[in-house]
Amino acid sequence: MHKNVPGKLLFINMALILALALILSCGGEEAQNREEDSSFDTTGSLLRPGEEQHFANIQQLTFGGENAEAYFSYEGDKLIFQSTRDSFECDQIFMMNSDGSDKRLVSTGEGRTTCAFIAPDGRKIVYASTHLADSECPPPPDMSRGYVWSLYPEYDIFRSDPDGSKLERLTVNPRYDAEAVYSPDGSRIVFTSLREGDLDLYIMKPDGSDITRITNELGYDGGAFFSIDGEWLVYRAHHPKDSADIADYKYNLSKNQIRPGELEIFMIRTDGTERRQVTNLGGANFCPYFHPDGKRIVFASNHHEGGRNFDLFIINVDGSGLKQITFEVEFDGFPMFSHDGKKLVFASNRNQSEPGETNIFIADWKD
Repeated sequence: MHKNVPGKLLFINMALILALALILSCGGEEAQNREEDSSFDTTGSLLRPGEEQHFANIQQLTFGGENAEAYFSYEGDKLIFQSTRDSFECDQIFMMNSDGSDKRLVSTGEGRTTCAFIAPDGRKIVYASTHLADSECPPPPDMSRGYVWSLYPEYDIFRSDPDGSKLERLTVNPRYDAEAVYSPDGSRIVFTSLREGDLDLYIMKPDGSDITRITNELGYDGGAFFSIDGEWLVYRAHHPKDSADIADYKYNLSKNQIRPGELEIFMIRTDGTERRQVTNLGGANFCPYFHPDGKRIVFASNHHEGGRNFDLFIINVDGSGLKQITFEVEFDGFPMFSHDGKKLVFASNRNQSEPGETNIFIADWKD
């Protein structure tokens, strides 16, 4: 689920690195003031030509800094997201109302966090954190061999009340555990782990017990979400095939990092059967999420222009009917539908007060 977005193996596009640098920079005090100023309203400038077909009443919910991976509560009245803001030097988990009000820290404020989600009954949240290993932010990855993202071994998955209290550790594993998401009925959590030497999907009970491996092909399987009926997972994946790609993948795993590479969208049943590839577009296709009708998937991709320009697309689960739905010149990503299908929340570089801001936006969805 990382905010990081992927580039091409070994010969990564420099424009894509610039896009990633934009996503990972900070907005400062001016951005904080804008967020606190309720009179700041640029609704008329937020919609790009072509987006009116599916969007109405688009609103900006955060102003400045790094804000991404905002996910609805089951009722749609709350959002949980990760952000580098205030005095924090790396991501922490925050919650807010779906109108952008009442932003509050819900993680510990220590270490680095990622990939938060709200339980369907609203009584618990889950996220990954490195805070038990060190209260400071872990070091950034070594980019000397091209763009990679770190698979911090210190990441484990935690559960707490929505205010951050009653914190429980769900995974105890010396390798990467993150990207945790509740099933719609709250009975299961899917997550990504390196615990068996490869990046695969696992499912566990909400208390961390009964862990079951779902995928087993060499390569990265991650960023999974459940279908609304809980029977399917949609996720991003890259499975290296030739000897050079396999060697590069294994080398990076040995360094607790991954070159996100070319990703495609896949589906699989929650029992690990009937795996199917949904996209075959080339480029980087990631952060997929099911429409509540179970027939479509929204995701972000740069396949159409490459480099830094990521937009949102929607596609049928059988791979047909691909359609572009956002047209921002830089980055749009991390989309999620509300469970009634009436709203879409996403992260975007649009309406920046300075280069590098990534903010959270919400819009009414029109079919």
